[in-house]
Parts: sequence; structure tokens; C-alpha cells
Amino acid sequence: MPTSKQVAALPLRKKRDKTLEVLLVSSRDTGRWVIPKGWPSKRMSDSAAAAREAKQEAGVTGKISKRIYGTYRYRKIEKESIRLIEVAVYVLWVKKEKKQWREKTERQRTWFDAETASRKVREPKLRALLSALADS
Repeated sequence: MPTSKQVAALPLRKKRDKTLEVLLVSSRDTGRWVIPKGWPSKRMSDSAAAAREAKQEAGVTGKISKRIYGTYRYRKIEKESIRLIEVAVYVLWVKKEKKQWREKTERQRTWFDAETASRKVREPKLRALLSALADS
């Protein structure tokens, strides 16, 4: 099975009481909870591409980490094939949430505490990355 690479933003914010929250978006095809992700670009760094995905899919902007927070894999099922996708995850500290954004009509976005977010996602390694946030 061929492996491809994607980049993802992990949108985070701290509430006044210092608890950490994670922004999840619904996927377009199945409606399951995911983090904003997409394909890398030759014209920008992987972290910048991850920030672009967060802006397009979730309508959020902020400060993106240059270092990978972690990785996870999932199977992308396409018309006639299945590809294994390795996703590099970059933390995005959210500063602004837009009222209107490119994919607003196609997705939902919701803030969850890290423990709840980890239970909402399907990919085991992504679940582990979110659980680690809850434990910190």
C-alpha cells in the first residue's frame, strides 16, 4: 500500500481557568471529528501549509509551531484504491476565529477539552496525541 504525506494543524487555546481546549472539525465525507489537515505545498513550509488548512477548514488563525508535535496514520479510501497517509501534526495556538471561512458550509467546528477531543477522534495515534495533552 503506497504511503503519502499530509500536514495537520492541532488548534489549541487556553481558557481563563488555564484548561486546554482543542478545536475539532467534521470531515466532509463522513462527518467524523478530525483536525484540519491537507497536502503539503512546494511553495511553503509544512507548518505554514498546516496553518493554511486550519484557516480553510476551521476558520482559525494564530501562531503555528515550526516543530512537529507528533504524527499519526490513517487509510484514505478513494474510488478504486486505499492509500496509507502519514500525517505530521503542528500545534496552532489560536488567536482569531473567523465568523466566515471557506469551508463553513461544509463542516462544523467545536471546541472540546483535550480528554473529550481524544474520545471523539477515530485514529488511535491521534487519540493518543490528544490524550497526552489532557495529561499535561
